[in-house]
Amino acid sequence: MSDTETSIKFSPIIIGTMRLGDWGVKMTTNELEKFIDQCLDLGLNDFDHADIYGHYTEEANFGKVLKRRPDLKSKVQITTKCGIQLTTPNRPHHQIKSYNSTKSHILASAENSLKELSVDCLDLLLIHRPDYLMNAAEIAEAFQKLKQEGKVNYFGVSNFTPSQFELLNSVTPLVTNQVEISLLHRNAFEDGTLDKCQQLGIRPTAWSPLGGGSIFSDKENLTIKRIRESADSLCEKYNISLDQLLLAWLLKHPSGILPVLGTSKMSRIEKAKTALQIELSHEDWYLLWEAAIGEEVA
Repeated sequence: MSDTETSIKFSPIIIGTMRLGDWGVKMTTNELEKFIDQCLDLGLNDFDHADIYGHYTEEANFGKVLKRRPDLKSKVQITTKCGIQLTTPNRPHHQIKSYNSTKSHILASAENSLKELSVDCLDLLLIHRPDYLMNAAEIAEAFQKLKQEGKVNYFGVSNFTPSQFELLNSVTPLVTNQVEISLLHRNAFEDGTLDKCQQLGIRPTAWSPLGGGSIFSDKENLTIKRIRESADSLCEKYNISLDQLLLAWLLKHPSGILPVLGTSKMSRIEKAKTALQIELSHEDWYLLWEAAIGEEVA
């Protein structure tokens, strides 16, 4: 067991905030407060943010709740991300969409997130996308400064390839790589991402774990048709819903994938938590893999 595995304690399901505000259901402060309380009642205290969400507004929305309810600050675990520069009226100095992982940008972004979220320390800060001009030593300096100043406890990355992860992890300890993982997006199983996480005892977090919802709505896609056909029999066998089956399929992997749920509906979050108890057989796991790729494994 690695040091990183014993240091940060994730909840088994992470609550994504991207669609809670302007990019989604536009929760009021009262609605968001109720939503946070309900998640905590389920034992889910991890909330996943990014500075860009809602065109740089969602962290502040969450922070309004924490200002009103300071008792929540010790109960929630906050992840946020930086490194993407969006073109938006809220950042008029950004000329084009780009990536920025310079020391100055990371430090300024972290300071701004602390202010917007109304907290003194971030539990986890991720580099949101790999910067093609990434200087690993410079990122390590930024992380070290934030750690020494007590402003960030842990660090990780998002959407990094295994080699990019290995480069940065060689100079500063990382606790996760948040990547897209689902039955419809299986790259992490084959490109070494999950192998690297398992090797280091680092649990990957999975954004869009249900494939962005298209698996529930797309009636024409042949891959989805095959998956639905196989899934129907398995849902009946295990007496579960399709979303629970898709999560159980991810949770089967020994790297300990942690799904980041993007829903604002408590009923779906409650069902997702139930999926933690579902144990698919090896053959049933491969039945879904075969349906996704359209042929049996080699």
